[in-house]
Amino acid sequence: MNYLLHGQQTERLNFRSVLESDYDVWLRFFQDPNTSLHWVEEKESAEDACRNWYLKQAWRYKNNMGGMNALIEKSCGQLIGHAGLLVQTVDEITELEIGYSLLPEFWGKGYAIEAAEKCKNFAFENNLAESLISIISLTNLPSQKVALKNGMVIQKQTLYKGNQVYIFRINKGNLGR
Repeated sequence: MNYLLHGQQTERLNFRSVLESDYDVWLRFFQDPNTSLHWVEEKESAEDACRNWYLKQAWRYKNNMGGMNALIEKSCGQLIGHAGLLVQTVDEITELEIGYSLLPEFWGKGYAIEAAEKCKNFAFENNLAESLISIISLTNLPSQKVALKNGMVIQKQTLYKGNQVYIFRINKGNLGR
């Protein structure tokens, strides 16, 4: 299955593959302490975190595990973040997740919900899954608001990669209700 949204677009965003040439821009994400407030990970330098993030995306692309797409703001052509459909295993169940991350200067401008809605619609229109999840830290209220605006509801609370998270879910059959 093709989980990647390369070539897709919304009103303000173009989706394309992640490129090595994006590294310097995306490094700013890992250099900003606000981006890791809600997620416990191994402590590593911003450079190592960014490099490992790119390696993970390359692995996902190669192994058909979905992956993040670069979000390019149409009016300026600038990389503003990433969103995509990710094959994830939570509590020993493999599911398709809507994931999104934006550079902090683009927070609160509606880009995350615009990208998340596109991911949801793409997945359901292409019959990629009967339901979708988002894995969101208990303390990440802005991401929780995006999931709620995207029609998702909290299904459960669990531990994921050392983080207390909510699993938000939307079922294909619940669209339009």
